[in-house]
Amino acid sequence: MKLLFDENLSHKLCARLQDAFPGAGQVQRLGLANADDLAIWEYAKTHDLIIVSHDVGFANLSSVRGHPPKVIWLRCGNQPTSVIGQLLRSQVVTIEQFAQDPTLGCLELVR
Repeated sequence: MKLLFDENLSHKLCARLQDAFPGAGQVQRLGLANADDLAIWEYAKTHDLIIVSHDVGFANLSSVRGHPPKVIWLRCGNQPTSVIGQLLRSQVVTIEQFAQDPTLGCLELVR
């Protein structure tokens, strides 16, 4: 289970969460800066990544297109990177269960 952080989330999350989510990436660091949602969607699908975003657009794509890729929709507003990291870390078990459940395409996390 590898996470792909949207460009609205800091690349620092990759290092901060390495122990909980090894191999996480961030769109700008992967050459997808300013890419539209569909390009990011296809990249995540091709590379078996779970998209993590504040953006409702990915949740909507999940509803329309199904999965993969899966989406974690952060419903906590703009927060410091440390708060986002704590939220994700506190939900490791839930995220692992979500990643393994073939019936689920979008997980909403609320702080």
